Amino acid sequence: MVLIGVIGLAILIPIALVIPWFPSNGSKQAGNVRTLYTVLLLTTIPIFVLVETVVVFSVWKFRMRPGDEEKDGPPIHGNTRLEVLWTVLPAILILSLCTYAYTVLHSNEASKTSEMTVNVSERQFAFEFSYPQAGGKTVVSPVLYLPKGRPVVFKIRSLDVVHSFFVPEFSEKIDAVPGITTTLRVTPTRLGTYPAECTELCGAGHSLMRATVYVVPSATFRSWLSSQPANSAPPIGTPPSSANQAGVPGAATTPTAGASSAKSAAPAGASAAGVAGGKTVFTGSAACSSCHTLGAAGATGTIGPDLDTRLRKDCATAASKRIRGATLQQCISTAITSPYKYIPSGFQAGIMPSTFSHTLTSTQIQSLVTFLSSATK
Repeated sequence: MVLIGVIGLAILIPIALVIPWFPSNGSKQAGNVRTLYTVLLLTTIPIFVLVETVVVFSVWKFRMRPGDEEKDGPPIHGNTRLEVLWTVLPAILILSLCTYAYTVLHSNEASKTSEMTVNVSERQFAFEFSYPQAGGKTVVSPVLYLPKGRPVVFKIRSLDVVHSFFVPEFSEKIDAVPGITTTLRVTPTRLGTYPAECTELCGAGHSLMRATVYVVPSATFRSWLSSQPANSAPPIGTPPSSANQAGVPGAATTPTAGASSAKSAAPAGASAAGVAGGKTVFTGSAACSSCHTLGAAGATGTIGPDLDTRLRKDCATAASKRIRGATLQQCISTAITSPYKYIPSGFQAGIMPSTFSHTLTSTQIQSLVTFLSSATK
């Protein structure tokens, strides 16, 4: 039995250590989590082998043989020392592992004196990242840039429903809860491009709620940050009055009494509908570029209709034949807000989210219409 257990350990431990349980290690916190996981594997595999070896040996050695069906098993009296041993040792092991896990959690959550603050605003179905600067200025971006080696504290907020913020290579995740600011700390240690994901089912477009994370050298990050305009319009649109909280671009710092006052508190230019704003919505919060091809946006998606063809050749005739008296802009607006009213040939209902009339603001929809209309020229 001992020999079988030793052979089992010799086989399972190398296999467990070779299997790539995690994606590439992209942060200091990820390294801590992987070390903890390795310790758990090296602790639990011997226990697993011990238990299974005893079970298999007992099944073979003490199995019921023909003719023993009517017999009782031999009377066995309890062994107090053995019972104390198998109670105390597992208790000590569990307490030790819990203590070590706590030290890893405490280390991952510890604040650093040089940490940089990045605000993360989440909304159906997009991320928005903002970098507070000196003098009350803020740089806002639909993608996340981080300098390698510098501690970062994320202040995470939701503007509608429960979301989450997760970068697999960082091995850190936390929920974004409406009305609450949650905190996550990460120190990137590996240059590269990673996905940021929402891991809470937040609506029809949940699977498309992603953003790109760039971990770059410190000099590259400073150059990128200095090249960005300050206090620009939020990529995901003006926040609703219920989302008025510090750290959310475009939101008032104090709650407003009504919709009219919330509207007046929005920064200048936040409600302007233009081509640039529509392109930002197309590639960012609406995630249209994930499914459609459109040269003007650099999009190459193939799930939905090719908009280069659809806009230039089909939409104008659709406006005259299917929606009597409608303009091209009205046709595009209908395709966004009621996508299954007129389904293009070769496609079926259930693919494109039908909730954009609720998840996008009127400003965002108008910006999209303006941008898509310009793409036909």
